[in-house]
Parts: sequence; structure tokens; C-alpha cells
Amino acid sequence: MNFLYQTGIFIYAISIKVASFFNAKARQFLSGRRNWRKKLAEKIGPNARYIWIHCASLGEFEQGRPLIEEMSKQFPEYRVLLTFFSPSGYEIRKNYALADIVMYLPVDTRRNAKRFLRLVQPEKAFFIKYEYWHFYIDELKKRKIPLFIVSAIFRENQHFFKNNLWGKWYRQMLLKTDHFFVQNEKSAQLLQTIGLNNYTVSGDTRFDRVAAIAKSAKEIPVVEKFKNNQPLLIAGSTWKPDEELLAAFINNHPKLKVVFAPHEVTEANMNRLEQLLKTSHIRFSNADENEIHQFQVLIIDSVGLLSSLYRYGNLAYIGGGFGVGIHNILEAATFGLPVIFGPNFKKFKEAVDLKNLGGAYPIQNFQQLESILNEFLADNSKLAEASTVCKNYVEKNVGATNLIIKKVFNN
Repeated sequence: MNFLYQTGIFIYAISIKVASFFNAKARQFLSGRRNWRKKLAEKIGPNARYIWIHCASLGEFEQGRPLIEEMSKQFPEYRVLLTFFSPSGYEIRKNYALADIVMYLPVDTRRNAKRFLRLVQPEKAFFIKYEYWHFYIDELKKRKIPLFIVSAIFRENQHFFKNNLWGKWYRQMLLKTDHFFVQNEKSAQLLQTIGLNNYTVSGDTRFDRVAAIAKSAKEIPVVEKFKNNQPLLIAGSTWKPDEELLAAFINNHPKLKVVFAPHEVTEANMNRLEQLLKTSHIRFSNADENEIHQFQVLIIDSVGLLSSLYRYGNLAYIGGGFGVGIHNILEAATFGLPVIFGPNFKKFKEAVDLKNLGGAYPIQNFQQLESILNEFLADNSKLAEASTVCKNYVEKNVGATNLIIKKVFNN
């Protein structure tokens, strides 16, 4: 099975090289890993003690971030090596201040794993959520470096829980893991089915992250004046299908104020969104505090504001649900905003939980969106109830980070 895995990695590497001729992310994937050994050797401090945190991409970084921040406070004697698999994570967080070294994870080969760990010699390793790389895990075990999986979540259809050859081979990676910090009881039960009891049901560290975001949210006076004491919908991380549905509603409901924070802030995307809107709208970069209240729609044409925008909203629509999956709904929920999203949400525990509790509302078409928005706009008590559900849900789930710290460092 090792041979088949190595062959798969080799084929993947070749496909990335081919894709790099016409795909920018593939080029970043390659260029970021070029001469990685030399770059890493130059950055490693002599006699430094390292903690290694690995994230697939930006979403996993947000789960690992509370852990990094708490370790930096409590254990300043350690340095942090932060690795990413995806360019979308690395490019945005390559200058993250609390990590001493930020780099791409070299491709998972036996040779790379040996060289990487020989250079870093971390005292502990944390993989976030669902990153499992065979040779790195194998080498960590050989070197007796403890590996912790943080905010782990498992599903029955994953290879680990199948009794075929691939399943048994994949399962070895779990058997070599020192401890799992899982998000829910179902994940714990799945680990038990394969004889693993080295887990703690700690929840999701993202709750700690969004709670911290809420406490440090920026004031954006122009948005407050734009709202002008009217009901405000924050449309976060939206894509074309989301925007088309929302625009159809907005164009016929002038009393609802809307802030769009699209997932892509390219000029072409801004122009496309503006073409959909038949009502008064303005871009954030052109907004004037004295006149902003006159517009119905504000389009955010920069990055980094979304998490603070939610503080001004009454409702949130979160994009991505008509694509591969919804974006982060917890940043809105922590401010007490009921959340609406498209149909592809079932892999996200928090979305399922909030739907069942009455704080989240999945839609499949315009009629459902129209019905939900009209209901909220007509009934303040329903809006208040859903808002309380969202706030309470976040508050009840904070604390995973401290639980992990105590288990790992105070054992």
C-alpha cells in the first residue's frame, strides 16, 4: 500500500507541474516549495524549541490560531513553526506575527519527512482538523514526537473506518496519533469502533476564535451611518448564485439595507455585482459619511472587514452554499445574527446545529429566501429569538483551547 500511496503522491506532483502552466495557484504551490530545505535551514534558530502547527488552508488556520495565541502567552519559551498545504492559506498568513516560521509543507514523501523533521526537531506537533500525511506521521512516531489532532471531526464514510485494504492502511495513521481533540461525540464513537480511546471531546477551537473577534471588532463609522437605524443584512463571502438571489429580493424591498462583502473582490466581480443591483448602491472605497445613509446597498471592495461588519447587522446571509460548501457562519452567529445560506451545509456541524436550534435557515431557491426574509422583517420577536439562539450557541461552545492546553502541557 505504501507503493500505491507514493505513486499517488508522484502523480499528484506531476499534475501540479502541468497545471502550473495555466493556473496561478498551482504555480504558487510549486514556487513556494522550491528550495524549501535551504530556506528552512536558514530560519531555524540554534537550540530553539519548536512547536509545529500544520493547517491545510485558511479555515484550518482559524481553528489553530487560538491555540497558537494561547501557547504564546503561556509558554513563550517555545517557537512556532506554522505550515500550510494550500497557497490560499499560506499567501494570506505568511506574515502572521505569532509564528516564528511560516512555510509550505513539503510534499509528503519519506525523504522530505525525514529531512523536515531532522531540521526542525519539534517537541510537539499539532495537525488541525483533518490533515493526515502518511510519511510525516510515520516519521513523527519513529522520533517519538507527540502528535495531536485538533478540532478533529470524523464521518463514517472516511477510509479510516472501512475494513478493506485501503481502510486498514489509512487507519495506521490514526493509530500513530498520540491524542485526538474531537469536535463531537459522534467522532469519539467512530474512534471507539476501531479501538481508539485516546481522545477528548473538546469541541471546536473556532468558537474561541470568533468570541475573541467579537471582543476586538473594529468600529466602522461609515457602516453605522449607512445603516441609519434600519434593518441591515450582512451578505458575507458571497458568490454569483448567492448574489443573484439576494439582488432579486433587494431590488423590490427598499426598506432593507444590505452590505455585500463578496468572496472575490476583483474589479470584474464588483462590476458584475453592480449590474445586478437596480437600486441605489455605492462601493466602500467611495463612501462618504455625510451621504452614505442615502444608499440601500454598500459593497465592500476591500478585504479584512467582514468579521467586524457583523456587529452592525441584524441578519446574515453566508455565501458558498450553492457551491462546494458554506463559508464561516460563526463570525456572524457570535454577534447574534441569524444566518441564511444555500443547500450545501450538511458537512458543517455548526450549521446543522443552528438549523436544528432555530438560528440558521438553509434555502434552495428564491422563494425560500423571500419567505424567510419577509418573515424576519415583519416579526421582530422572531428575529430576537433567533438572535438569542445564535449568541447562546457560541457562548456554550467556547473553551476548547484551554482544555487542549491543559491536556497537552499539564499532563
